[in-house]
Amino acid sequence: MNVGNRTLRRTACTALALVLPLAALAACGGGTTNTSAEKGSGTGTITVWAHQGQASEAAAVQNAVKTFNSSQDKIKVKLTLIPDTDYTKTITATDASKLPDVMEFDGPTMANFVYNKKLAPIDGYVSSKTMANATDAIKAGGEIDGKHYGLGMYDSGLGIYGNKKLLDAAGITYPTGLSDDWTAAEFTDAVKKLAAKDSDGKSLDLQESGGYANEWGTYGFAPIVWSAGGSLLKNGKAEGALDTSAVASALTTFQSWKKYTDANTDGNAFAKSRVALSWVGHWMYPTYSKALGDDLVVLPLPDFGNGPKAGQGSWAWGIGADTKNGKAAGAFLDSLLNDTNVTVMTTANGAPPGTKSVLAKSPLYKQGGPLQLFADQLATPCGDSDINKSCVAVTRPVTAGYPTVTAKFSDALNSIYGGADPKTALAKAARAIDQDFSDNDGYKLP
Repeated sequence: MNVGNRTLRRTACTALALVLPLAALAACGGGTTNTSAEKGSGTGTITVWAHQGQASEAAAVQNAVKTFNSSQDKIKVKLTLIPDTDYTKTITATDASKLPDVMEFDGPTMANFVYNKKLAPIDGYVSSKTMANATDAIKAGGEIDGKHYGLGMYDSGLGIYGNKKLLDAAGITYPTGLSDDWTAAEFTDAVKKLAAKDSDGKSLDLQESGGYANEWGTYGFAPIVWSAGGSLLKNGKAEGALDTSAVASALTTFQSWKKYTDANTDGNAFAKSRVALSWVGHWMYPTYSKALGDDLVVLPLPDFGNGPKAGQGSWAWGIGADTKNGKAAGAFLDSLLNDTNVTVMTTANGAPPGTKSVLAKSPLYKQGGPLQLFADQLATPCGDSDINKSCVAVTRPVTAGYPTVTAKFSDALNSIYGGADPKTALAKAARAIDQDFSDNDGYKLP
């Protein structure tokens, strides 16, 4: 698994391996948001679970806990780190009564954990200051029916990295921001012109080495669906949203890029200038910046008619539904999401900060910073339902049935890239999604 995919595990794109634990989630029971969360005394020991990702992230969480414990004597946090490859499966397999007071979770799993009575709303426990400081995109990703079940320390960004030297040499005019984004036809034309200048005829990296029948397939390329005016799910149904002619046409264009795409089996197609364009997320910036220096440009994804779209969302923090000390849990979350801890974490992993105050000061994401584009995208969130032309960052469907949605869509995408008829593949995926939702009463949350 290449560097980009390893890092994907710590974004809400989740791990490429996430599809497996997600599939298990769909079979769980549940169906109510009633919880037995109690406010408690606000004192004593609380338990916290977090995923153990890269070493710098784990160190940031451990330091945040240590600082909190030493800053006061009323609450003691007991932290447990669980390897990220086992994390979601561990929460899924653990009875709600045995889950911690505070737990981290990967964004797309939230609705299923709510459905299975494992998360409580946090609105009554975190401070109004903490909630107000969360970016709109972070709040959108953590909300169900007007209640918030999670807040993240960081978000994610998706776009196209370009090699300025190669683009200029080919006479390619490229976007400078969201206001002058490429149309799909302009992007395709650029890919072809760049390929014509390349010795092996390859000009594009789509991070294809692991295939697309995984969470990268959904996170990375559902933006094409949204930009074409479609949706993975609309009003609880995929048919008529995912399988439209416009979406099929857009994915036919995606399919046409394969001819010009470097398989990137070594993970270095863009960093070693074999290709001029790389469709990937914020996690590749450190590697690409080091390799290209001033020749690195960051561009929005192409517009298929409904405006450019991008994925968003990442790991978030919530309160266990069976906690007996919600007040103490909320106090810890207030501390965890303060400027100091969010700065340390996002410096460690390079992700877009999840709070307004840290985002505004971030060397990478502030106005004029090299990754300002990603911040601009997150500043205009769509949520998961109102996907209109003026918004950019879209939350993947917030539903307990997400495991089925992502599995069926990514399978279809993978087959389309491999040559399958887009209309047929999308129709098959839509039918399978709708059948599963029908079998599970729409995964409704009363």
